[in-house]
Amino acid sequence: MVAGLVNLNMDVLRTFVIGTDLGSFAKAADRLGRSPSAVSLHLRKLEEQIGQPLVRKQGRGLVLTEAGETLMGYARRILDLNDEARLALGGLAKLEGWVRVGVPQDFAETWLPSLLARFQRAHPKVRIEARVDRGAAMADAVGADALDLALTWGAMGKPDGQVVGERRLAWIAASDHRIVDGEPLPLVAFDSPCAFQRRATEALDAAGRPWRHAFSTSSLLGVWAAVRAGLGVTARTVDAIPSDLCDLHSDALLPDLGSLTLVLHRSPTRTPIADTFVDLLLDAVEAESGMEGS
Repeated sequence: MVAGLVNLNMDVLRTFVIGTDLGSFAKAADRLGRSPSAVSLHLRKLEEQIGQPLVRKQGRGLVLTEAGETLMGYARRILDLNDEARLALGGLAKLEGWVRVGVPQDFAETWLPSLLARFQRAHPKVRIEARVDRGAAMADAVGADALDLALTWGAMGKPDGQVVGERRLAWIAASDHRIVDGEPLPLVAFDSPCAFQRRATEALDAAGRPWRHAFSTSSLLGVWAAVRAGLGVTARTVDAIPSDLCDLHSDALLPDLGSLTLVLHRSPTRTPIADTFVDLLLDAVEAESGMEGS
């Protein structure tokens, strides 16, 4: 190694990026499947290598320092290049053809665009057709060979789906929303069928808690808009909570929602292109959920 140069650890950089994106390194520990002390050690190691503090306290949370903001830009580029290099050197860099993929709205609005861009750069002769739809419709499309693969929340009644992740669920509401004991809980959810809606109503029924449909939509943006307007509460994954909404986990009037599986559906007509995309997709799911070898 050249004197005076320090190689930044890729795992430590990934922890730094995930912790910042989640707004909490405690959440990053849960996501990465590591202990909070291990994540804190990663952050301290990174600060020692940089020679400056990367985060500072602000209220109850942490924000990036000027050095942290600068490093964040480089960290994202380093991780993207690392992931892209792994993909391009995977032995199938000259793939040609197309792949048809389906994902839930949650992912289409977060990491899917960058994932598609990395795949396209590594395999410029592959055409990608991406579909964002309801889970049941995408699972049926895979069965009909209209999609090569799809991710859905829950198995959608398809026994051949592969569980690739699991996310903890939370009740989410506007910060000023109040739960009134004895009154039906107003629910905001996707139109049926919806795995989140089903989990919410099953949990409420099991707890003997009355509920009512307050708002139904086919759009995730519509769900968040209705919750922000105070029309009711919704059930989504813990790591999907927008910063301006709150987790009602401490409210004793609401039952625990447990977790929901993320299931991969694959067409029986397997192709090398689809297999290569699945590898990248599973890497992204693992990085997001912290599930080792799921």
